[in-house]
Amino acid sequence: MVVAEAQGVYSARVDLYRAFLRPLLFRLPAEAAHNLALAGLKASPPDLLKKTFGPPPRDPFRLFGIAFQNRVGLAAGMDKNAAAPRAWEALGFGFMELGTVTALPQPGNPKPRCFRYPAECALINRMGFNNAGAAAVAARLEKAWTASNWPRVPVGINIGKSKATPVEQAASDYATSFKLLQRFGDYFTINVSSPNTPGLRSLQESDPLRKIVQAVRAVDADKPLLVKISPDMDEEELAQIAATAVEEGVSGIIATNTTLDRKGIEAKSSHSGGLSGAPLREKSTRVIKLLRRVTGLPIIASGGIMDAESAREKIEAGASLVQLYTGFVYSGPALIRAITAELSEK
Repeated sequence: MVVAEAQGVYSARVDLYRAFLRPLLFRLPAEAAHNLALAGLKASPPDLLKKTFGPPPRDPFRLFGIAFQNRVGLAAGMDKNAAAPRAWEALGFGFMELGTVTALPQPGNPKPRCFRYPAECALINRMGFNNAGAAAVAARLEKAWTASNWPRVPVGINIGKSKATPVEQAASDYATSFKLLQRFGDYFTINVSSPNTPGLRSLQESDPLRKIVQAVRAVDADKPLLVKISPDMDEEELAQIAATAVEEGVSGIIATNTTLDRKGIEAKSSHSGGLSGAPLREKSTRVIKLLRRVTGLPIIASGGIMDAESAREKIEAGASLVQLYTGFVYSGPALIRAITAELSEK
């Protein structure tokens, strides 16, 4: 009964979003709509957001020694520069992952670099870790902290390699970002799986990944540290990365990043970059199941979560938490409540 009532509220709100807000945003190019929405959220008082969308849903869950308000988080990529952390809490997310942040500021890849496929509920992006750099993001977070404007849900920070840094120097690059940001993150994610930075995915191999983890651990041995992986690996590669993560004391794995596979969208796809959204659902779930067979590490699911059913599928496959990006773009904030209602009853 509780789920049915929550789903009814969700349906009404998601219809409102789809009928009015999404069509307005979708009249703009994808990146312009993203930036406009982010600016709007940054300018909106958190209490107004809570009044508009209802109180944040609660389904307490503990993982990595961290208390999560619910199991639905914001995935990295939505708020690269930590522009609106209070807004994500107000919208109902049980946690957020800011970034990807790199040690050096960088503009990212040439525009246009983000593309919608509405019929398939998908996105393709080749953003290229566009962000202001770790020092600037740290200064912004410091300002929020000292102004008592800090979110009351866990904050994760996703860090990646600067494009200008040679692959051989990746470990020190990650460590630089981590050192600048370490006091602000409840957990950190090492992003070695974006397809949009040359050579980045090679860092998923055992030796370079081991060096990165060790360099970060040398700065702080206790902070929960996760690795975000690609969905485009085979079972042997997944087993290898899981073994390395266990050996180096990694706290968990985020499965998955975007895919280079165009299955389900190939007839329309003319853009390079990583594919996310509904076409990624099956592939991401497969990775979670394979990981669960080879490791006991906690898993956060990210990829193809478009509704409550697909979120529950990830949990049943072996994930503990879920993250939204493309599903949030297509269904709006009410999706957080629909998923929380579904998971809290299971």
